[in-house]
Amino acid sequence: MADRWLSERAWAAEAAVSDGFDLSECVREPIHLLGGIQSYGSLVAVDPATGLVEVASQNTGAMFGVGPAALVGGPVTRVLPAAHYDEAVRGTSADDEVPVAFPVVAGHGWPTDGQVDVSAHRRDGLLVLEFEPRTGGAPGFSTFYQGIRRALAGLRGAGTVADCCRIAAREMRALTGFDRVVVYRFDEEDGPGEVVAEDVTPGWEPWLGLWFPATDIPPQARRLYRENWIRVICDVEDTTVGLHPPVRAATGAPLDLSQAALRTVSGFHLEYLRNIGVRSSMSVSVLREGRLWGLIACHGAGPVRLPPEVRSACEMFGTAFSLQLALIEERERSDALSESGRRAASVARLLEHGLEDRFAEHVRPVADLLRADGVLLSRGGRIVAGGAGFPEDLVRALAGRAAALTPGAVWATDRLAEVPAGELAWDGPQGEGPQGHGPAGVLMVALSRSGDFLAWSRGERPAPRQWAADPAAPLRVGPRGERLTPRGSSAVFRATMRGRSLPWSARDEAAARELWRLLTELVLRQADAVSALNDELRTTNLDLDSFAHVAAHDLKEPLRGISNAATFAIEDATALDDATLRRLHTMRRLADRMDSLLNSLLHFARLGRAGLRVEEVDLGGVLDAALEVAGPRLEEERVTLRRGPLGRVTADPDRLHEILVNLLVNAAKYARDGADRWVEVSAGPGEAGETVIVVRDNGIGIAPEQQQEVFELFRRLHGATERGGGTGVGLAVVKRIVERHGGRMWLDSTPGRGTAFCFTLGGTAASSRPLP
Repeated sequence: MADRWLSERAWAAEAAVSDGFDLSECVREPIHLLGGIQSYGSLVAVDPATGLVEVASQNTGAMFGVGPAALVGGPVTRVLPAAHYDEAVRGTSADDEVPVAFPVVAGHGWPTDGQVDVSAHRRDGLLVLEFEPRTGGAPGFSTFYQGIRRALAGLRGAGTVADCCRIAAREMRALTGFDRVVVYRFDEEDGPGEVVAEDVTPGWEPWLGLWFPATDIPPQARRLYRENWIRVICDVEDTTVGLHPPVRAATGAPLDLSQAALRTVSGFHLEYLRNIGVRSSMSVSVLREGRLWGLIACHGAGPVRLPPEVRSACEMFGTAFSLQLALIEERERSDALSESGRRAASVARLLEHGLEDRFAEHVRPVADLLRADGVLLSRGGRIVAGGAGFPEDLVRALAGRAAALTPGAVWATDRLAEVPAGELAWDGPQGEGPQGHGPAGVLMVALSRSGDFLAWSRGERPAPRQWAADPAAPLRVGPRGERLTPRGSSAVFRATMRGRSLPWSARDEAAARELWRLLTELVLRQADAVSALNDELRTTNLDLDSFAHVAAHDLKEPLRGISNAATFAIEDATALDDATLRRLHTMRRLADRMDSLLNSLLHFARLGRAGLRVEEVDLGGVLDAALEVAGPRLEEERVTLRRGPLGRVTADPDRLHEILVNLLVNAAKYARDGADRWVEVSAGPGEAGETVIVVRDNGIGIAPEQQQEVFELFRRLHGATERGGGTGVGLAVVKRIVERHGGRMWLDSTPGRGTAFCFTLGGTAASSRPLP
C-alpha cells in the first residue's frame, strides 16, 4: 500500500472502531477472570485455613477420579497426599504470589498414571494448586543445566542492547524448541512495538524490523505481563475447561487466575494466533525498573508442552535478560554521563563572566550540546536568550511545568502535541499532518523553584516504519465470529510517523543536568564574588565618608584662623602698601572660598552617614517649600515656574526638598538670554512602572561631552565667578541623594535649547540605617 502520513494519535482514533467491531470490547475483557483453564491440566483452589476445596476444574474426574461437585467442600487430601499439601502450604505465603512447583507420583486411585507436576501459589486468600500430568520423562539434569548455563553465559558476553537481544532470541529457541523466537520492544509502555531480534526456522516469514500496533496487546494484558513473567499456550485449538463453581460466592466473580500457568486464553488472542499461522506460543516478560520494556515471544507450528522445569528456566532466563539489559543501559548511561560532562563543561566555560549576556552570544553551542534546533533561557518570567521557534503560549506552559519541578529535574517529550493537558497546559499545534508548525519535541531542565528554566527544542522528524498490519485498520471481524483478526496476509504496510522529533537520549538528559549543575556553581560563584565586592565597596565607602567628614571638620579650624589673621592684619595695619593690602584681601577671600568648599564637602560626607526618613509625601507640597528658598533666585533671573502633574511619592521629604532646591537654583543660574525663561517640574510613570520626576528648563543646555561631568564633585563647567559662582557640589549632592533612595538619575540636554534632569526614588522602605 502507499505510504501514509499519520501520527500515532490519528491511528488510535481511526482504529477505535473498524469494520463494525468495537476495539474497546477487547480492551475491557477481564482476561484474568475468564473462568477456565487449558485442558491438559487440572486445578483445585483450597482455603489454606481449613484445607477444604472451594473451586475445582470440571476435569478433576478424569485426572483424580473425583468430580468437581463431589470435590468442592471436601478436604483437599482426597486428591493430594497430606505431606505434599503441607509442602505447598509451607512453600507459599499470603504475601507472596510466586508459584512453587514439586513432582507428585499419581496415586489414590487416580486414572492418571505416572508423575504429576504440581504448582502452588496464593491468590485472593486461596491456595491455588495446578496439576499437569507429565507425558515424558523430566529432562536430564546435565542437559537442562548445560542449556541454561550456555544461555546465561551468552547473555553475559553481550556488549550492546542489540547483541543482548540477538543472543536472547537464539538461546530461548535452543531452550524451548519453538519455531520462531522474537524479542519485541515497546516504543513506550503502552505504545506499539518493534521486533528488534529474531531467531526463526528456515522457511518462516521473517519479522525482524516490523512494527506491531499497540492494539495487539491491550492494557489488561500488559498488566498481567508485568505481574506474571511467563505465559504458555500449548495449543490454540485446545478446548477450554470451566471451573466449578463458575463464580465464587465470596467475591461474586470467577476465580482470579492471574498467576495460573493453566489459565485459559482470550478468544481474541486465539484468533490472533491462528491468523499468523501459530499453533502454540510462549511469552516471557522483560521488565526495566518495574516497567514493561518488551517481550520474548515464542511461536510453534504445532502444539508444545513445556514441563515446569523448562518454564522455570525460561523465567529465570527472562530475569537474567532483564538484568543484563539494565546493566548495559546503566553502562551506556555512565558513558553518556562522562561524555556529557566534558561537553557540558566546555559550554559552561563559554558562559562565564556574565551568564545572561554570554548566553545570548553563545546560543548555538548551547543548542548543539543536545543536537537541538533551538534553545531558550527563561529567567524571572522573561526570555533572556534564544527562544526562536518557541511560541509564547508554550513558553508560559513550560514555565508553569518548571515551577512544579525541583531544580535540576529534567522533563522531556519527543511528541509535544500528544502531552496530556494535565502534564503541560498548552493548546499548541497538534502536528497531525505535513503542515504542523512549532517544535515537536522539548527537553527542559528546571533552574529554580520560581519557574526559571533552560529548554531545548527539536523540530519534526518524519519516521518511516514497516508495519505487520495496517496501523489505521489493525483489526477486522474474523471467520469464527466476533473475533479479533489483525493479520490476514503477509503484506507489509509502510507509513510515516508525524508529529514526533528525534527522541531525547539518556546522554541528552545527562548533559542537561550537568550543564544545570555547572551553571548553578557559576551563578553561586558570581554571587559570592559580587557579595564580597559589595562588602569591600561598603567598607571603602564608609572609610571615605569618615575621611571626608573628619578632613572637612578638622581643616575648618586652622582655615578660620588664617581668615581671622588676615582680617586683623587689614584692620590694624596703617602703613601697608597697596600690593601687600591686596595680598591680604586675596588671602581672606581664598580662605572664605575654601571654607565654603569644606562646608560643601562636609555636607556631601554627611549624606553617606545619615539615615533616611522615608514616607509618602505630597510632591506639590515639597515643591512649595523648595520655592521659599529658591524662589528669590528664580525671580532675580526672571525665570517662570511651570507645574506639570505631580501627585505623591515615597521619599525622605527633607532630602527631596534639597534635590528640588538645587535643581531650581541650577535652572536660574543657567537660564538663557532673552525674555522667555522657564523651568517646569512634573512627575509621571516610567517604563518600569516607577515614578519619574522631571525638572526641565529652556536654559543654555549642556554639551554632550560634558553631560556626565556635571554630576562629579566640585566639577564646574564655568568659572568660579561666572553664572553666580558656586562650588560645583550641588548636582553631585542631588545624585547621591537619589542613589541613597535606591533610584537613578540622568539628563537629556541640547545646547541652546535647555536641559531636563530626570530621577526616580526607587522603592526604598523607611529606614534609619546609614547606607553605603
